Amino acid sequence: MVDPTGATRSRQPAPGENPRSGPVLETRSIDYIPQSERHGRAWHQAPFWFTGQFVPTTMVVGFAGPVMGLSLGWSITTTVLGILFGTCFMAFHANQGPTMGLPQMIQSRAQFGTRGALVPMLAVICVYIGFSAFGVLLASQVLETVLPGSTTLWAVVIVLLAAVLAIVGYDLLHTVLRLLPYLVVPVFGILTVLALTHLSPHHDPRTASFTWAAALAQFVAAAGYQLGYAVYVSDYSRYLPADTSGRGVIGWTYAGAALSAIWLMVLGNFVASSVPVPDALVNLQDIGDTLFSGFGKTAVVAVLVPSAIAIMGVNLYGAMLSGLSIVHAFRPIALTARTRVVGVATGAAVVFAVAEGLPGKYLDSFNDFITLILYALAPWTAVNLIDYYFVRRGHYAITEIFSPDSIYGRWGRAGLLSYALGVAALIPFMTTGFYTGPMVDALDGADIAFVVGLVASGAAYFLATRGFDPAREQEAIRDSRNLLDGPGAVVRSVPRAAG
Repeated sequence: MVDPTGATRSRQPAPGENPRSGPVLETRSIDYIPQSERHGRAWHQAPFWFTGQFVPTTMVVGFAGPVMGLSLGWSITTTVLGILFGTCFMAFHANQGPTMGLPQMIQSRAQFGTRGALVPMLAVICVYIGFSAFGVLLASQVLETVLPGSTTLWAVVIVLLAAVLAIVGYDLLHTVLRLLPYLVVPVFGILTVLALTHLSPHHDPRTASFTWAAALAQFVAAAGYQLGYAVYVSDYSRYLPADTSGRGVIGWTYAGAALSAIWLMVLGNFVASSVPVPDALVNLQDIGDTLFSGFGKTAVVAVLVPSAIAIMGVNLYGAMLSGLSIVHAFRPIALTARTRVVGVATGAAVVFAVAEGLPGKYLDSFNDFITLILYALAPWTAVNLIDYYFVRRGHYAITEIFSPDSIYGRWGRAGLLSYALGVAALIPFMTTGFYTGPMVDALDGADIAFVVGLVASGAAYFLATRGFDPAREQEAIRDSRNLLDGPGAVVRSVPRAAG
């Protein structure tokens, strides 16, 4: 049968029927989650996002300041500020999941148009692929040191296991990420105590200094890493009941994501300030071996490999959702289990190819990658959040998001122009390993590009939509609600934003 979002589907559970007693494989993808299939609690977001950040690559982000000569105190300060700033944008997307019942990026059709949304979606797919490739590289290198077989062999194993998680889908991913802390937290706890006990920060004057360039580099790295997760958030909150507290889902998401990031990035600050050459895997192994010989390698395997597989599963799941959203905008397709499998498999193949092409020494390229994430996603998150909280205030006609003749249009002029303006505005302020904008020298090397992008795109979209009249969409919203859940459905509204 065909549901109101245009997907050709098999029978779905009736109201009151437990959807989790059916097939093991998740049947939904980019389509709307009916109220009868909603489940879970807001607090589930905290362990999910805590584990989502609790990997050695998060620790690497804390290396940025110290390797540029920033003192430990200033490195920690700018790291924490960056985390608090970047997580704020990420967490406020969590409210969109229960309200709209849709994956994160397909919601962008309301701002960018049903086809225009491919612009931010293409950038987002690069995020999924990039994070996954770095994870595969790290995990395969570690496994090669403890087990027979090449990094290529272990990369294949890791990618296949992650693909299975993504194919089974939402509930399995939530379960795995809620259970992993029982393994990784105790091990990382031991490593942290050992690091604090056996390492001492350098006292060389060159590493006890402050420069705006180094401080902002660390801030940007931390904020960009956190903001990069904004594109995932409602993918994993969209099954929550529609009456889930907005404050609760935002708060639990923020708490989980910020806590693990603060722990590991600050540990990265400390380690990088205390060792001759910052290298996450080598440093963690050396720290672990201060307990007894061989513990370091065992600890790294225990914290890295399971987490890398789980997080890659999350990434492949997101890449599949964004990929199907792009294809569906130009050629309506049946959103079946087979389509999901093809989408995940395609993403897995791309991740494997990228991981095989990455250099073994990934630190510089990883930090540049995080910075580019912030540059690409800051304008998108500004447009998306301004629309959700200040323009349409959480009220959308969900069926129109899937309609070829949508009230949101095929190409959303306001969203696309605002995004383009934000990207154009930040280019002169960019600083990466391969490009430095003309305004960077005038600011003594300081990188404020992401702030410029946020402000420029957000302000542009707010001004462009000042004449928006919500009344002209109300009929479509009412029709959409009736089609999706019937006249008696609970449809959650969004509190009116301050100002």
